[in-house]
Amino acid sequence: MNIAFFGTGLMGTGFVRRLRANGHQVNVWNRSPAKAQALVADGIRAFDDPASALVGVERIHLSLSDDAAVDAVLEPLAGLIPQTTWIVDHTTTAVAPTAERVARWNARDRVFVHAPVFMGPANAADATGLMLVSGDRARHDALLGALQPMTGKLLYLGPAPERAAAFKLFGNLTLIGMMGVLGDLNRLAHAVGIGTAEAFSLFEHFNPGQFLPARAARIAAGDFSHPSFEIAMARKDVRLMIEEAARHGVDLFVMPGVAAMYDAAIARGEGALDSAAAARMPV
Repeated sequence: MNIAFFGTGLMGTGFVRRLRANGHQVNVWNRSPAKAQALVADGIRAFDDPASALVGVERIHLSLSDDAAVDAVLEPLAGLIPQTTWIVDHTTTAVAPTAERVARWNARDRVFVHAPVFMGPANAADATGLMLVSGDRARHDALLGALQPMTGKLLYLGPAPERAAAFKLFGNLTLIGMMGVLGDLNRLAHAVGIGTAEAFSLFEHFNPGQFLPARAARIAAGDFSHPSFEIAMARKDVRLMIEEAARHGVDLFVMPGVAAMYDAAIARGEGALDSAAAARMPV
């Protein structure tokens, strides 16, 4: 198959090389031409503009930075993309703009499918990791044979075309939030005179990640009446963390936000409930 790929950064480069290894002819374009030219040695054709890259292709893939970048590349091509050429966007985008984008391309009688991924560059090159897809089921089924060789697992999330964008943000929020927590841990450790490596050695023996599915399930179930860790006690521990860091002239970034979440729950009279109650949307 002839494929155009717009965006040859770290992720895009991995995808392009995998597509080429799977036997496809790939035309590439990137805002920084050198990144596209670097793929020519792999038998990939680099173009100076996206309009030239899409000539004769059967499918367009994108891996760009955000909503604005996707629209900036695609909108000028609206009259040039044939009805038979499907557009598959792997960019991490926001939920509402994704829904609007799909509707806009539907109105043009073109197929636009959002398929964001949980992958690093090595995953893209090795076809491992997780790809999310949402939208019309028939489109998913038609693309299954094309997308499955690009990833380790393909997860269909339902007919609303923006759902994949939402779940991608859920996952990235978790991953980025973890880095925020590790940052606060590191700052607290240095405040009390313990180095990073020594503080993080705790995780050789203690795996907090194992508790995440159970905590999430409890929030989803909405039963907080038999606490294993009360909100009031969790708030006390957060106070100890913030105060101890401040005692040594160090500010934490994430824990003050967590404190505010617990304070709101306590203000609702929920201090004796399980700490998971603070994470739900109050009714």
